[in-house]
Amino acid sequence: MKYGIIDYEIIGEGTPVLIIHGWGIDRTTMQAAFEPVFTKLDGYKRFYIDLPGMGRSEHGNVKNSDDILEILHGFATDVIGEKFMIVGQSYGGLLARGFINKYGELITKMILLVPCVIPGVRQGRVEPLVAVERDDAFLATLTKEEYDSFTLMNVRLTEPVWKRYREYLMPALARADWDFLNTTLEGSFSFDPDDMDQPSQIPVLIIAAKNDSEVGYKDQFDLMKIYPKATYCAVDNAGHNLQIEQPEIFTSLVYSWLNSGRAE
Repeated sequence: MKYGIIDYEIIGEGTPVLIIHGWGIDRTTMQAAFEPVFTKLDGYKRFYIDLPGMGRSEHGNVKNSDDILEILHGFATDVIGEKFMIVGQSYGGLLARGFINKYGELITKMILLVPCVIPGVRQGRVEPLVAVERDDAFLATLTKEEYDSFTLMNVRLTEPVWKRYREYLMPALARADWDFLNTTLEGSFSFDPDDMDQPSQIPVLIIAAKNDSEVGYKDQFDLMKIYPKATYCAVDNAGHNLQIEQPEIFTSLVYSWLNSGRAE
């Protein structure tokens, strides 16, 4: 389906959830991560979107994150049409916090998966890129292009992780308009999304990765100052693609948090 330049897909019925992917990927990556959770829980209407210039969405006249935020607000008003839970992965986590800063009255809960805290490439307290698990015999079977892509930010370099990476990330990366992303789109906001008049009281789940060389895990802990009702988890032996490197832990964390929230 289309909303302006935004391509999106709706799955399920019930409480609306807007799910925002990270830089250079698309909604299929998020569907692969979150559908195993939501299929175990009835009553959630999932809105999976492709951000401008990514997946099947055009980029139009978008120049920066402020432009994307206004598109997201229009989508929330015109398509979702009621209060909703917001989910953001990496760059999507920055967008989600910007949404709460400007339009917090629309948000009931938030999930942040390896969220970007400081815009830019590897800004803040990030970890060095070090493999925590490596199958050299398997890696030798990859082409140079496959090897370079797989080892760019993954830290568990094994065949099972490769299969998930090849299925859930590589096609999404290939669909992105990298000329637009590399030369036009400014990832920063014109404001600080974490500078709010008072702390937000919505429930939040923050899932970080202890071996994340892209956004780290230490700056994410500081988000609890402005989200005092946050649950923070830092998963060991996982990098920026935590959802494919530790899928069982990821699924369990999200499922448990969502399920426990139903008793509120």
